[in-house]
Amino acid sequence: MPRPDGRSNQQLRPLALERRANPYAEGSCLIRMGGTLVHCTATVEPGVPKFKKGTGEGWVTAEYAMLPRATLERTSRERDGAGGRTQEIQRLIGRSLRAAMSTMAFGEHTIRIDCDVLQADGGTRTASITGGCIALADACAWLAERTGNPSPFGQLVAAVSVGVVEGEERLDLAYTEDRDAGVDANVVMLHPARFVEVQGTGEHATFSRPQLEVLLDLAESGIAQLFEAQRRILGW
Repeated sequence: MPRPDGRSNQQLRPLALERRANPYAEGSCLIRMGGTLVHCTATVEPGVPKFKKGTGEGWVTAEYAMLPRATLERTSRERDGAGGRTQEIQRLIGRSLRAAMSTMAFGEHTIRIDCDVLQADGGTRTASITGGCIALADACAWLAERTGNPSPFGQLVAAVSVGVVEGEERLDLAYTEDRDAGVDANVVMLHPARFVEVQGTGEHATFSRPQLEVLLDLAESGIAQLFEAQRRILGW
């Protein structure tokens, strides 16, 4: 069956990365994947959470939010704190970005990555990880310049969604595909070929081991393209 946007099952949506999109943040990236647009900023703050105090080590964490009209219908702002879905996404982004660090021994600073979804069309959490990585790399370079120490950033991290829609394994699901998927998964990888996290769910169907292998292969091929785009934008 043809996909809504005419892509092949193995094809990513059009990707655009704008480095240093925010002139005030220590690191930033505006990422567009198809109809999904996320503004990622990295802020270096003094101090660390209680469990890190006195260790001499820093911390990397993430916050995620969606603008009210990022979707077809307005969603209310989470003024009373992050809801369960938002908290789960924030933890995923934070874990993924911490995996990119070579060390946490950069003094008692917190690097906070804010991922704000300006427009949502599926894959907002995976786009947040991919764009957040650029912001984190630049924030680490900013910190290194001011401390005279090597950058604590280690390796690129990127993520993409995959799923089974109408019986077909597909890469990088748009919203309508994600909504109707029998199976969907989010895959996070560390450059060049290490898995950080695989979140797979049988939403309306189950899946076999061979299907899982196909989905992981699709994700790996897509993430390799994301790594290449990250390397280009960073000048590596």
